[in-house]
Amino acid sequence: MTSTGTLVLAGTPIGDTADAPPRLAAELAAADVVAAEDTRRLRRLTQALDVQVGGRVVSYFEGNESARTPELVEALAGGARVLLVTDAGMPSVSDPGYRLVGAAVERGVRVTAVPGPSAVLTALALSGLPVDRFCFEGFLPRKRGERLTRLREAERERRTLVYFEAPHRLHDALTAMAEVFGAGRRAAVCRELTKTYEEVRRGPLAELTAWAAEGVRGEITVVVEGAAPPGPEDLDGAELARRVAVREEAGERRKEAIAAVAQGAGVPKREVFDAVVAAKQAGSGGH
Repeated sequence: MTSTGTLVLAGTPIGDTADAPPRLAAELAAADVVAAEDTRRLRRLTQALDVQVGGRVVSYFEGNESARTPELVEALAGGARVLLVTDAGMPSVSDPGYRLVGAAVERGVRVTAVPGPSAVLTALALSGLPVDRFCFEGFLPRKRGERLTRLREAERERRTLVYFEAPHRLHDALTAMAEVFGAGRRAAVCRELTKTYEEVRRGPLAELTAWAAEGVRGEITVVVEGAAPPGPEDLDGAELARRVAVREEAGERRKEAIAAVAQGAGVPKREVFDAVVAAKQAGSGGH
């Protein structure tokens, strides 16, 4: 019985080829199949690393990902060692790979990785913003309405946000961020990371939007400060009780409703509880 092969996800340099992990050259030489997002870029990378690809090279990009995945899974099931590389960074992170990993896992194929450079982590580290908690949001939608909707979903997100963006859409993206998050929200635009013209611009979104108006070139990663913790709202007891009642009518238990309203308003749970009791007493005429 033939044992299954191994799928290797290999991180590639995001700019400087000297950042290539040492294992990458060995994996390129040993793989039975190398699936590359762009075979021409792969050729340039192997030349820079002075390595000869030992196996078959196939293209694996957004346009053929669905059709090529079954072919690669069959090769893996037959015992092949398949190496997946994208143009830059880690496969599956806003790049092809997710489908192949999922299909390989489903077939019981071993999946491992050659860790490498990451634009997400590099930008976070350089941003000067909190990095203890963050979330990666990938690319924003191209259409304005869809872009605003996506940003509004993250409007109250307290973790630091990371986005990829195309240079020709950067100004529109920053404009939308300033509109949704507020012009004063801190952010950093990281351009051409690890390359010759690397640049990191830090400042409030309004300032970055003005800077990007004249056009920006290169690979872009945007890091945005998370929302500030909610402060106490100036709500009277009647409004607190009303919010609890709305949640109860929706099927939430009173205890959970009180806790949720207290958290949202930034007040102690006891204050909300007392407001609910007072509202019920008022509604029953104090009896």
